Amino acid sequence: MFNKKILLIFLFAFLIRLIALNQSLWLDEAITASVVKNFSFLQIITKFSPTDFHPPLYYLFMKLWTNMFGYSEIALRMPSVLFSLGTGWVVYLIGGVWSAVFFLFNPLIVYYSQEARMYMIVTFFLTVALYYFLKNRNQIIFGLFISLALLTFYGSIFLIVSFLLFSLYKKNYKFFLLNTFYLILTTLIISPLLYQQLINSKVALSQVTNWSIVLGKANLKNLLLIPIKFSIGRISFYPKWLYWGIAGTWTAFILFIIRKTVLLIRTVLIKTVFYLLIFPLILGFLVSFFTPMLQHFRFIYLIPILAIILASGKKTSMYRYIEVIGFVIFSLVYLLSSQFHREDWKSLVKSLPKNVPVYMILSSSDPVKYYSQSSNVLTLESSKDSKQKEIIIIPYTADIYGLDYKTLLSKNGYQLKKEVSFREVTYERWAK
Repeated sequence: MFNKKILLIFLFAFLIRLIALNQSLWLDEAITASVVKNFSFLQIITKFSPTDFHPPLYYLFMKLWTNMFGYSEIALRMPSVLFSLGTGWVVYLIGGVWSAVFFLFNPLIVYYSQEARMYMIVTFFLTVALYYFLKNRNQIIFGLFISLALLTFYGSIFLIVSFLLFSLYKKNYKFFLLNTFYLILTTLIISPLLYQQLINSKVALSQVTNWSIVLGKANLKNLLLIPIKFSIGRISFYPKWLYWGIAGTWTAFILFIIRKTVLLIRTVLIKTVFYLLIFPLILGFLVSFFTPMLQHFRFIYLIPILAIILASGKKTSMYRYIEVIGFVIFSLVYLLSSQFHREDWKSLVKSLPKNVPVYMILSSSDPVKYYSQSSNVLTLESSKDSKQKEIIIIPYTADIYGLDYKTLLSKNGYQLKKEVSFREVTYERWAK
């Protein structure tokens, strides 16, 4: 089960995850930091979670973690690093060395293993559940991990339902009934919170002009982006014709390997995991017509299944080496090229002029507050009433909220004097 080859693979996987681990936090990560720093365990459940769109387990875990290790970028991201490695180990137990390699060096996994969000933890929970599902082992442990997954990320329901429907199809009624009971029990426990979150989400969708676009509508573009991002990760570049050429070719190659494996190796394992790869995407696509959530990262827990399929081809196949080399190249392009890193709030905040009021969407201001305890951030809409001769505008998410701040400022006698840009974030200097 354990040998030097595996040790070296996991050591290399760990080391590359340390590259640029201290890059700037982006908005969602800064929200994580703010929540675990400013709320107690009870307040996370009673005050923060009703206004959020995720269950509270991840934040409760991070509250415990940061109490011990602090709030630095590395401390906040280290759980995702460790859970990604833990998931790789479970994938190894299911599908062997090549499966672990395809998972650990998948560029999208490498990216999210450096993010202080819940996606790697829920991937770990669901992969452990997958292990017990495929090995037909302890149903209680399976039930425990699907419950933990649902309490971490609501989007895990698509794979959980796929597990249950497959067991029903196989006439494994005991498994189906027992784990349906676990699912219902978990849902009942969290239902008061979920009900409040659903109400608040409807309010947000009605009040925030372009919020549904951010969440991911059910359309062909969002659907096609899932296999593309599963194959090349989060990198994107200009010219777009070159990006789409490279991304499309590599994705087509990965899909070709999947198709070839499924058609030629018709074992029970391959049939099962292929179903578990495809059916959650179908469910997610259908649900997104009513509740938009069709984005690649919300299905990242399917990549362990993808890795198992990719590793199931002929053992002597040169395709394996091509796949690994491709994954590692795309991962290193992200890691070693700062242009592909997250929003650079760290540099932006550092460059803000002193003693000049800063206006932005307050719900998006956590990165500024994380990197500057002294910054007094004011609501962007109130800038129209400012009496200051000079102000700073951070227009981040203003388009999502549908706020035409430029018109408001012009009516108040302001003119845009300077625009200062960093990676994916900008601030503007306005003066009368």
